Formats: sequence, structure tokens, C-alpha cells
Amino acid sequence: MVMKPSAQFQIGKNGIHDSTIATLGLLLENHKQVRISFLPSSGRTSANIKQMAEEIVSKLSRPCYVKIIGFKVILLRKGLGHDKKQDL
Repeated sequence: MVMKPSAQFQIGKNGIHDSTIATLGLLLENHKQVRISFLPSSGRTSANIKQMAEEIVSKLSRPCYVKIIGFKVILLRKGLGHDKKQDL
């Protein structure tokens, strides 16, 4: 099975629920990274994006890295060779 590089996901006015976490878990099983866009209706602010990202990661069963860029959160699966220290 070939793993796809990335998937897109949007979080809107319903926010983060158990079904959201389950869907993100499935996406991380089949993709190297998941890009989550927080829509304006989600009540996003610069201050609470980090809180929402921490909530998602704490509820996921798969360990992952998190990167926040504006109102987007990028989840990158651990264990794909990204966590190995590279010699320069």
C-alpha cells in the first residue's frame, strides 16, 4: 500500500469532537501529514489555535509533531524517519 503524502481537513463551527479526533486518526494512518484549517466559524483566534492543536494531539492515539502556521495546524506522523538526527 502506498502512503499518500498529505491530507486536508477543516474544522468549523462544530469544533473538536470525538468524531473529529477519530477522523484525524484515520487520516494520519493513511497519510504522512494532515493539514488542518480552522475556519472563522470555529471561533479561531491567534491565542486559541495553540490550545486547540494541543487538545487534538493529546486526544490522538498516534504520536505526531505539530506545526502551527497562521490559522493552520500541520500534523506530521512520528516514526517516518523525520525524528532521526541528521549529520551535517
